[in-house]
Amino acid sequence: MLQVRDHMSRLSHSLSPQQGLAAALDSLHASGLSGLPVLNDQHQLVGFLSEQDCIPSLLTGSYHCDTRTQVQDMMSKTPLSIRPDESILDLARQMTGAKPRIYPVVEHGKVIGIISRRQVMQVLNQQLKGCQQT
Repeated sequence: MLQVRDHMSRLSHSLSPQQGLAAALDSLHASGLSGLPVLNDQHQLVGFLSEQDCIPSLLTGSYHCDTRTQVQDMMSKTPLSIRPDESILDLARQMTGAKPRIYPVVEHGKVIGIISRRQVMQVLNQQLKGCQQT
């Protein structure tokens, strides 16, 4: 079975709820991803922040020079996540209805990695190529 754990990326960037907008955008850009999980002090998933979530606050903040916006003000508070032992095929099915491009991978209540739509598509494409060779 193709499991998420075999194709996920280790978590190298995350955000905290109290982080300011400018610092959060710096982290997003440094990660090269379009969104990042938001973790509390115990490394538990409490939200998810995407670039799209930031745009309204960025527009208002940059116009009014308002630097008070924090990640917790913009993040999705009910992020979708996946377990590392789940099937890539099940995740792909979930992605046909749900729109997140990036899913935090949670094990024992802690975020251990992320898996993106692109990674899922690459795995499925490799499977498809294997079918052509047989």
